[in-house]
Amino acid sequence: MRLPKSAHTALPWRVHEIADDFLIEDVWALPTPGGPGDLPDLVAWFASDDGDAEPPAVYRTLFAIRWKLGALLGLDAEKSGVGKRVPTVRNRLPADLRDGPRGPDLSTVPFTSVYLTDTEWVAEMGNRTVHGLMHIGWVPDGTGGYHGQMTVLTKPNGLFGKLYMAAILPFRYALVYPALMAMIKRGWAARDSARPHP
Repeated sequence: MRLPKSAHTALPWRVHEIADDFLIEDVWALPTPGGPGDLPDLVAWFASDDGDAEPPAVYRTLFAIRWKLGALLGLDAEKSGVGKRVPTVRNRLPADLRDGPRGPDLSTVPFTSVYLTDTEWVAEMGNRTVHGLMHIGWVPDGTGGYHGQMTVLTKPNGLFGKLYMAAILPFRYALVYPALMAMIKRGWAARDSARPHP
């Protein structure tokens, strides 16, 4: 379920300390019910190449097109990534986050982990169009349980980056996010059913 931006800004996330110049694109409640200590499981699931998380055909097709266009237009060239065109936001971390767990990198998409705490995880990516952060928080659901909350933050690269983000907006809302939420729900349920229960 899509949430208002205030669902992210109202909480005392550590990411606020390092990303005040990034725009909040989207905030989503993830279909990942769990208990208070389940964020590490969610992070491990995101970072895995788990067959239960096989993306739907429309999702795979859109990303195949995106990677082809990226190769054609040079959007994802190494020189445009994190540490090249843009410095990593790890450089902005306060000492306690920099010295703490970084978390795993994602295996199927080009996101590199920035930091991990017991309640939040941040990963970043960069290309010719944008420097992006994915923030996953673990929040109470109001009924005694918890679930993930995903916020996408971006810093578009000039006019080209702004035009690119505007052009893909309809595809994100109509195709990418619904497919992503369905994939997450299915993968999390499969992971939950495979866990031993008392």
